[in-house]
Amino acid sequence: MPHRPHDAYQFDHIVVGAGTAGCLLANRLSADRGKRVLLIEAGGNDDYLWVHIPVGYLYCIGNPRTDWLFKTEPDPGLNGRSLRYPRGKVLGGCSSINGMIYMRGQQRDYDHWAAVTGDERWRWDRVLPVFKQHEDHWRGDNAHHAAPGFDRTGARAGGEWRVEKQRLSWEILDAFSAAAQQAGIPATDDFNRGSNEGVGYFEVNQRGGVRWNATKAFLRPVQHRDNLEIWTGAQVTRLVTARDVDGQLRVTGVELRPEGHDHQRGAPLIARLREGGGGEVVMAAGAVGTPQILQLSGIGPGALLQRHGISVQHELPGVGGNLQDHLQIRAVFEVQGVRTLNTQASSLLGKGLIGLQYLLNRSGPMSMAPSQLGCFTRSSPAYADPNVEYHVQPLSLDAFGEPLHRFNAFTASVCNLNPTSRGTVQIRSARPEDAPAIQANYLSTAEDRQVAADSLRLTRRIAAQPALAKYQPREVKPGVQFQSDDDLARLAGDIGTTIFHPVGTCRMGRADDVQAVVDPELCVRGVVGLRIADASVMPTITSGNTNSPTLMIAERAAALMRAAAR
Repeated sequence: MPHRPHDAYQFDHIVVGAGTAGCLLANRLSADRGKRVLLIEAGGNDDYLWVHIPVGYLYCIGNPRTDWLFKTEPDPGLNGRSLRYPRGKVLGGCSSINGMIYMRGQQRDYDHWAAVTGDERWRWDRVLPVFKQHEDHWRGDNAHHAAPGFDRTGARAGGEWRVEKQRLSWEILDAFSAAAQQAGIPATDDFNRGSNEGVGYFEVNQRGGVRWNATKAFLRPVQHRDNLEIWTGAQVTRLVTARDVDGQLRVTGVELRPEGHDHQRGAPLIARLREGGGGEVVMAAGAVGTPQILQLSGIGPGALLQRHGISVQHELPGVGGNLQDHLQIRAVFEVQGVRTLNTQASSLLGKGLIGLQYLLNRSGPMSMAPSQLGCFTRSSPAYADPNVEYHVQPLSLDAFGEPLHRFNAFTASVCNLNPTSRGTVQIRSARPEDAPAIQANYLSTAEDRQVAADSLRLTRRIAAQPALAKYQPREVKPGVQFQSDDDLARLAGDIGTTIFHPVGTCRMGRADDVQAVVDPELCVRGVVGLRIADASVMPTITSGNTNSPTLMIAERAAALMRAAAR
């Protein structure tokens, strides 16, 4: 970023966070060439090789070059365990380190959002065109998907978010799919038509076997615009606010700390909104970063702020509450007579062949998303719609980042799509460099514990089907000795881990919802000049992976902001 410490930078729009949402916002807002737009990212450029090779998530998660390195608080629901909680700290944000799975969720998710916000614009039939607006789908144009069009000059227009089929298949995954169908789960070739019920291979955000992140999709095509500035290595420490003559709180800019800046001796850098321009600051720092910055700015639960010596500028009790996430319960089955990645990658020769396959045709294990086969179904007949999701993998290990097991196996990870447990994100101090306390409260409700137990039984039922019999699946984890609801719920706490889908910490809602942080137009309640456009605004978590719903939220926010600026 430019080093002009005492200058007051003037912009019409300031976007905090150059992740999934921020890249799209910068693209759309800077399309109005009369508006100056600033995009701020605490991390660096996405020029790290492992960002772009799909299997590189293994080297990006837990790496300070690309990850904030958050951890959850010890969790009673996980029997006292703390989890690694990856969040992207790099251009592209989580889209640069995530699992690349393209998933919108279910129609009922968005119809519920419309009900709890009182705004019909959040219904499925109203958000589907917003998804399609930036989609570049391998199927082309149809009722549910879109491919890029062309403008009047003949230039390619829209459709930046590339969605492709995976470039591999595995015998053991095909067998799991057949077994799921024998257990009564239908096959599907598309999880994104409003109901994602069924079993099939995930579609992924890749182009030709290379990760397609938000930077490539939305930022690189417009980074030459002279009205767009992109600052990397700059951490926003707080929002700058002032009172209008009527006492209304207004955001006027952001205070930030460039990389290497001595914040103890040097004056803070401030980027400001242009006076009288009707511009806005839009938060796109994610479900952890956005509530942290709001709380550091004096916007949040009053008692929390006062405890840390922060002056309460505007009390909003819901900031940092309502945290939701998908907890996956990883069941491991050893198999015989079939190849899995465990043994394929166990030798130098095997690893060399895997590398050669990727080098020659961008396929094979190095092109793999972390999970390849998906399955959406019900954990019990009590649910009208699918309430669990499987991520099935032709490999096994004790924990993410650990070595692969030395025997052939597959992992069937199952998560509760609509958990009723709620957690919090709260600052630990008034120091921006201190990571917030993330209390997820997994499995803290009786319903979530029952779904966990029922899910493990469902996994066993699928594994017992004839399609898998010839591979002699043996349950390694959690183990067949655990049978009761209490045993299985406790074991879920021992083996469960996040799929990295935190949402909801600045939820939108009606005017009479005291816990709502933003209104249906994503404006922060009681604060002028401030919106939020990331996963933190979700009232409830979507029924599936959350990256693409975040893009939809950003697309809608950008349209609302451009309309307001006119």
